[in-house]
Amino acid sequence: MLQKTHSIAGFISAEIVLISQDISFFSWDAAGVLLLGCLAGTLADVDKPGSTMAKVLFPLSALLRLLKIKHRTLTHSLLFMLLLGMIAMPLPPLFFWAFLISYASHPLIDLLNERGVELFWPISFKIRILPKFIAIDTGSASETVFRWLLLIVSLLVPLLHLFPQLLHVGQYLS
Repeated sequence: MLQKTHSIAGFISAEIVLISQDISFFSWDAAGVLLLGCLAGTLADVDKPGSTMAKVLFPLSALLRLLKIKHRTLTHSLLFMLLLGMIAMPLPPLFFWAFLISYASHPLIDLLNERGVELFWPISFKIRILPKFIAIDTGSASETVFRWLLLIVSLLVPLLHLFPQLLHVGQYLS
């Protein structure tokens, strides 16, 4: 998946954290959490040469290349998420959970790609959840459709949270 798709998935993850913690969408904390979600959602691609995260975090990207870490292995693994969780422990709970869940959204949606993810790295076993013929290929038309669906969800999540009565509109139409 492309960076913009991962960014939207991270944003949605951050929205869900805000709702779970009962934080107003109209606060500075929410602004920080949503920005963190957009960034954390793309962070796992630091292992992909040429990606935005590889450029922004060049020293880490260079180290991963030096260690011959391939794309969708270490940084997309449960082991790495556990390590990140330990590193992020000093963050306030709201930001800790937004960071961790937004980061986790990255390998989760990469499981929809035909190449899959080595979720249990260092065990070299790729997992994907869709059969190859309907898997979402990076940069494809199906990814564009998926990204638009995510964008719609990102707008609906706060809207339905702020106006729950919208969920019941259908009962008045029938």
